[in-house]
Amino acid sequence: MPAPIAASGTFTLGANTDDPITIHRLGFGAMRVTGAGIWGDPPDHDVAIKVLRRAVELGVDFIDTADSYGPYVSEDLIREALYPYGDVLIATKGALTRQGPDRWEVVGNPAYLRQCVQMSLRRLGVERIDLWQLHRIDPNVPAADQFGVIKEMQNEGLIRHIGLSEVSVAALVSAQQVFNVVSVQNLYHAGNRASEELLDHCAANQIGFIPWFPLGNRELVAADGPLAGIATRLGCTPAQVALAWLLQHSPVMLPIPGTGSIAHLAENCGGASVQLDAQAISEINDLSADLV
Repeated sequence: MPAPIAASGTFTLGANTDDPITIHRLGFGAMRVTGAGIWGDPPDHDVAIKVLRRAVELGVDFIDTADSYGPYVSEDLIREALYPYGDVLIATKGALTRQGPDRWEVVGNPAYLRQCVQMSLRRLGVERIDLWQLHRIDPNVPAADQFGVIKEMQNEGLIRHIGLSEVSVAALVSAQQVFNVVSVQNLYHAGNRASEELLDHCAANQIGFIPWFPLGNRELVAADGPLAGIATRLGCTPAQVALAWLLQHSPVMLPIPGTGSIAHLAENCGGASVQLDAQAISEINDLSADLV
């Protein structure tokens, strides 16, 4: 019996390079396996390990993390649970520093970005990061300096493929002049489509679009929320409807719903098998942009 994730289809990162990586389109975001406020250890270490391993058992072969999740906790747990990684792509990010629960500050000076990569290599136990993503472009450091050191590290063999997070089309185009961008991560879900122009650019250039916060807020996927009627009619859950809409909305969409719960993991993976009809898609497309 095929794994549930297989129904999401596949996408090839770096299809226009000589070193592409093909993954299933529905992945797993490893931010929520940490403590409250994305700070410190998870409330139950063993459950976090089980969630990561179960994700792979369900067919997930794309796991997204960052050095700032914990900080460091998520990367450490991934290594403990999954190393050696086999066919699972572990993507990580750097440039955000932590000052406490739910507190983040960007640091993009080249020396720090190099430290981010070197420390992620050490924590994950690899010699090369298959997909390293600039978590934010630091507005206080020339973008050319940030892009330049990332390209240097790719040339040195420390990074296989490069992605960006929370960028405009203009910033993406600027980065593309320095290195090949295979993915971007921006806030995006059925109730917040402010990055639609960026999504269109990604589709035109075969760049993977990774929507963070793919389930939106609790209002979007609540039992009595705007997706509830569709879910009831289709015999699934609102969260599965939200994920199915993303997958059907664009062929470059790579949702990475995250959770620290085995039950929610199974629910999210089930979203890969949900097929929305024209009525459902029309209703979701008409949702208010205020559902952030």
